[in-house]
Amino acid sequence: MKQLLSTRQVAAALGISEASLKRWCDKGLLPAVRTVGGHRRLPVSGVVQFIREHRHPLVKPEVLGLPPATGRTVHTLQRVRGLLGEALEAGAEDQCRRLVLNLYLSGRRVYEIGDDVLVPAMSSIGARWEHGQVEIYQERRAVEICTRILHEIRTALPELEPSAPRAIGATLEADPYTLPTALVELTLREMGWNAESYGIGHPAETLAAAIAGVRPRLFWLSVSTAPDPARFVSQYRLLQAAAARESIPIVIGGRALTDDIRRQIDYAACCETLRRLVSFAEALHGTKAETAG
Repeated sequence: MKQLLSTRQVAAALGISEASLKRWCDKGLLPAVRTVGGHRRLPVSGVVQFIREHRHPLVKPEVLGLPPATGRTVHTLQRVRGLLGEALEAGAEDQCRRLVLNLYLSGRRVYEIGDDVLVPAMSSIGARWEHGQVEIYQERRAVEICTRILHEIRTALPELEPSAPRAIGATLEADPYTLPTALVELTLREMGWNAESYGIGHPAETLAAAIAGVRPRLFWLSVSTAPDPARFVSQYRLLQAAAARESIPIVIGGRALTDDIRRQIDYAACCETLRRLVSFAEALHGTKAETAG
């Protein structure tokens, strides 16, 4: 998405007159900044949040840098899940963007899109790959498409408050799965947390150093694979010790967390879903993530 838009561009995107748009800006309905010459410029994040909050039609999505017809058709989560799986498998990126961004513009929260659409769609592709029905390049391409869509939503989020609580997270070495930790980051940022994923495949020692150096309010660890459970437990305990010294809660989650592994480690919460993460974050810091009506 583009970052700053003129009043003429935004008026065209929303299908209203430029005069009406300026009145909305004057009333504070849409945020705007002034150029050196005194002209209004609207941040795309503010326009997107206006569309979400007021359910305003998007007449010319391409003005915002979105695929044509974005914002015009909103399917149920179940319907989008099926359509997205097919589009991801086919590598139809514009269709994938349109499906996911339609949900977001309609007011759906990131955790809903993640739990009910992205994760099931990618799990289905993964299962088909395991049965030889999908090539590995198709699965990897789907991951890249999802990653770009998540980044697009991230740029559309409102600016964080200076007092926003800090959260960091990552995966340990031998865990190359990027989407889970990216979804956690985006879910928390939508809730108002200053959340930052440090990516994948880290040695425990460097994540322990990050915990001590950054001293976040929350640390998360995504665990999609743990080929050597004993080594994973050993590595995790280094993180656990670093977090304990700073009284920082650790949230874990991921399909590789077996009952046996969980019995050997301590954590503040094990979140099988993003919804569970949202509940924990709300309780921890009082931040809310309302479900769209």
